[in-house]
Amino acid sequence: MPGMSGPRGDRGDPGQLGEKGEKGQAGECAVAPKSAFSAKLSESRGLPTNVDEALRFDTVLLNEQGHYDPETGRFTCRVPGVYYFAVHATVYRASLQFDVVKNNQVEASFFQYYGNWPKPASLTGGALLHLVPNDQVWIRVGIGEYSGFYSSAKTDSSFSGFLVHSDWKNSAVFA
Repeated sequence: MPGMSGPRGDRGDPGQLGEKGEKGQAGECAVAPKSAFSAKLSESRGLPTNVDEALRFDTVLLNEQGHYDPETGRFTCRVPGVYYFAVHATVYRASLQFDVVKNNQVEASFFQYYGNWPKPASLTGGALLHLVPNDQVWIRVGIGEYSGFYSSAKTDSSFSGFLVHSDWKNSAVFA
């Protein structure tokens, strides 16, 4: 039969270092993806003449990633995920109807009837949309009596959008 354990001995000398292991796979960048823009109508802009045409918010306030094109009035997705888009419209002496459009499909529609107000009014609308790369989002305005978007030196109409969260899930950073 074994006897009782004796007292613990002194620590021994460290062993020799082993061989260096193989290089691991490259990690992912820890910078979260970004996508945001904001643009407003200039005072001199003209309204679209075709019902399917995008309203061009031609004065860019923010567009660091370049995902909004002021020449076409369209936002093009580069980072898959959920986005929020908002339109803030000054309405003056006309009714206004506009749509938030994704890939030629109306996602949200907003309307304000002109009631002979002597001063500008406002209409705001927004939509939370899931996008994949190359999806496009734009604002389509009503034609004729429903095209009351207005801008001046003292009041603006704007279109903005930003990434709420990305669909990139291959890293804990983006989960």
